[in-house]
Amino acid sequence: MQKLAQTFRWFGPQDEVTLADIKQTGATGIVTALHHITCGEVWELDEIIERKKIIEDAGLEWSVIESINIHESIKTGAADRDFWIEKYIESIKNVSSQGLKIICYNFMPVLDWTRTHLDFRLKDNASALRYDAVALAAFELFILKREGVEKEFTDTQKEKAEKYFLQLSAEEKETLKNTIMAGLPGTDEVFTPEEFMVHLKKYQDIDATKLKENLAYFLKAIIPAAEKEGVKMCIHPDDPPFPILGLPRVVCNEKDLFDVVNACPSPSNGITFCTGSLGANPVNNLPEMAKNLGPHIHFLHLRNVKREADGSFFEAEHLNGDNDMAAIMNNVIEEQQRRVAEGRLDIAIPMRPDHGHKILDDFKRNTYPGYSVIGRMKGLAELRGLEYGLRRAHKID
Repeated sequence: MQKLAQTFRWFGPQDEVTLADIKQTGATGIVTALHHITCGEVWELDEIIERKKIIEDAGLEWSVIESINIHESIKTGAADRDFWIEKYIESIKNVSSQGLKIICYNFMPVLDWTRTHLDFRLKDNASALRYDAVALAAFELFILKREGVEKEFTDTQKEKAEKYFLQLSAEEKETLKNTIMAGLPGTDEVFTPEEFMVHLKKYQDIDATKLKENLAYFLKAIIPAAEKEGVKMCIHPDDPPFPILGLPRVVCNEKDLFDVVNACPSPSNGITFCTGSLGANPVNNLPEMAKNLGPHIHFLHLRNVKREADGSFFEAEHLNGDNDMAAIMNNVIEEQQRRVAEGRLDIAIPMRPDHGHKILDDFKRNTYPGYSVIGRMKGLAELRGLEYGLRRAHKID
């Protein structure tokens, strides 16, 4: 039976982690996007062909697109959303024509994944990403200052946030602001609080129910085209998996993910199973979710987190966090066995290690946060070994 396809994220020719580096990790597939194309605009054929050739010339395969980002008008249900949906469908057709058949995307409003610290030092001095609930509250209350925000926190939370904020230097406050206001991965875009508030205003009448309706509208429009092209769309969970900054988030748990796949049932409408995003919520039982959602998993992000009682968490070693990676991997392998029995062809599910620590010579490179080369290679090696051991234990070839 085919093993999981081992992939590595690459941010394009400007990435300090080169394709030659990635090839030495043992990964065979590349996960990337045309990050220079403005969100919502069509991915033209010549751009796709050029990027694909660069990857293949390095002896690798472009396995997954992450991501073709969704225009905010689609998320807000604006009057021009059909215009942007048609552009999205054109991009689907163009990438499909070049043999690219898996597209990861998300439906998080305004911002992508959010952290408060990009250089959280662990006991061994490795550097990890961290989401600190107190720091986020301090930003909301004393930097962003959106209307009515004080009603969203308890007196104890406000006291902790104020104490935290007052001990920050001017430079540390600026770093906190820029870290939280970072835009899409693969770009250097950082919103100012004033710019963010303009975007936030567009969501003033959009709650979780309405946002989920807008997501369903998008899926019903694009999935028939994706299915015709043989393209698998796989939504990425929200990160963190709960509302922040006054914005709703609607892809946070098992029910949300089933709502996505049931909004437009199709082999082309599936999920990216991200153990780090989903694992930040202690309510989520990841092994059970991997089992229950297994038929709909088109892509795997495997990483781990250590959670704290107040909702804070940091990125842990891949096999040493609060998520039972062995149980998750075991249920993924069982899903592969079911696919073989059902005659499905998508057995070698693409998998990538996610958000590795900075370790060793990673500190000498200016890489995107969470995307060091050695730290991710360590994670890939651990996941590769875990998969190998479980397959041997089950006597699976």
